[in-house]
Amino acid sequence: MTASLFAFDNSYVRELPGCWSAVSPARVPAPRLLYLNHALARELGASLPAADDALAALFSGNAVPAGAEPIAQVYAGHQFGHFSPQLGDGRALLLGEVIDTQGRRRDIAFKGSGRTPYSRNGDGKAAVGPMLREVLIGEALHALGIPATRALAVVATGERVYREDVLPGAVLTRVAVSHLRVGTFEYFAARGDQDRVRQLADHAIARHYSELQDDSDRYAGLLRAVAARQARLVAQWMGAGFIHGVMNTDNMAISGESIDFGPCAFLEHYDPRTVFSSIDRQGRYCYGNQPAMAQWNLARFAESLLPLLDRDEAQAIRVATEVIHAFPDLYRGAWLVVQRAKLGLARSDATLDAADTALAEDWLALLNANHADYTLSFRELAAAAEGNDLPLLERIADGDALKAWLARWRVRCAQEEGVADRAVALRLANPRIIARNHRVEEALAAASDRGDLAPFESLLAALREPFSDEPRFAPYAGPAPAELTAGYRTFCGT
Repeated sequence: MTASLFAFDNSYVRELPGCWSAVSPARVPAPRLLYLNHALARELGASLPAADDALAALFSGNAVPAGAEPIAQVYAGHQFGHFSPQLGDGRALLLGEVIDTQGRRRDIAFKGSGRTPYSRNGDGKAAVGPMLREVLIGEALHALGIPATRALAVVATGERVYREDVLPGAVLTRVAVSHLRVGTFEYFAARGDQDRVRQLADHAIARHYSELQDDSDRYAGLLRAVAARQARLVAQWMGAGFIHGVMNTDNMAISGESIDFGPCAFLEHYDPRTVFSSIDRQGRYCYGNQPAMAQWNLARFAESLLPLLDRDEAQAIRVATEVIHAFPDLYRGAWLVVQRAKLGLARSDATLDAADTALAEDWLALLNANHADYTLSFRELAAAAEGNDLPLLERIADGDALKAWLARWRVRCAQEEGVADRAVALRLANPRIIARNHRVEEALAAASDRGDLAPFESLLAALREPFSDEPRFAPYAGPAPAELTAGYRTFCGT
């Protein structure tokens, strides 16, 4: 142990024995700090040493901070629809929990810190490129207002990691509101350990849904609350054009936070069938399937909770079925909130729901038919709101169809009063800058292959200002070359 870095308060270790294994991070030969989020460290109330070598020792695991209780969490998971009864943190450790400066409980965890009892045949290591990807995607989603885990630090280890190629090793320090997953519940439910499932549910309620603690049907309330958060989260993903890539149940956080950024990516031109992940050969987790996959995962969560929902199994199934069957409408409501904002519509009268849904769906169909860039087409609605249709006419080949849709949109906009500046609202709802796949790959290749962090740092600065029109960010706003988009694939980094 070393000097205090955080004021740890480790409720998971304290309250949930049997849900984890104590493991120490592996020592690394030559730790070197690549990235540190100073603002996030201040938010966490961290007491950081001044010297880079001391920081590298802490965030590589060579020096474990006082009060940390490193553990690997155990969980199961449905991976591409197939149940794996034991997964767990194969290359991750939960160092502990802190109460941040705003009174929120946060997990501090390592990724790439060595073997654990759940590593199976893996080495427990991680590489520089995938860990820096976690930084970029987490910060991009955070800047867009989408709940996401965030990277506090990345340290190069001085080791080589063997995958398809030999890569430089790294350890990520990740911050999450928790690492409770659907798969955590599945692990114990599959073993018939109802007491442990109840303990997990009580822990989740106390940590994430405290308003339910005194409810007589708090476990049904937990299922409904998790469904509501997932509906909002996936609606936000869809609004941003984000494709998670591996929506396995061990990658669905009970908190409603985006977690595990492996083969994730953002849409270029709009197409619901878009899939980038090299391991998703059937398109199970393509962009357009994400709402249905969230519902599928929630059904697995509901199955885990059945003994808690009601002593009568038939009644428990009825309660669970009601929640799962309600999810599509819950999602559609959340999606419409997102789409209205993206179309600059402030009025949310229920009498307009059907018409607004059709307006949004027809806009997306127009983008799809014209292979139009998703992000920039939405962004250029702001110019249309100012009376300038030229940017959209240059982007969407079918000018007649575009003009017809814009006429409908303007009629709808005219139904609203008191919108001071619709163009401003549109620019605040629609980013100019996303984590364009070619820019991400350029930055990661420079860092991994040449040790050059400048492209990564420049891209990160742009991603933290997604709604900015500053000229210095212009290189990060443009679409990828068509030849790259056509064959682009992402990899999980394991």
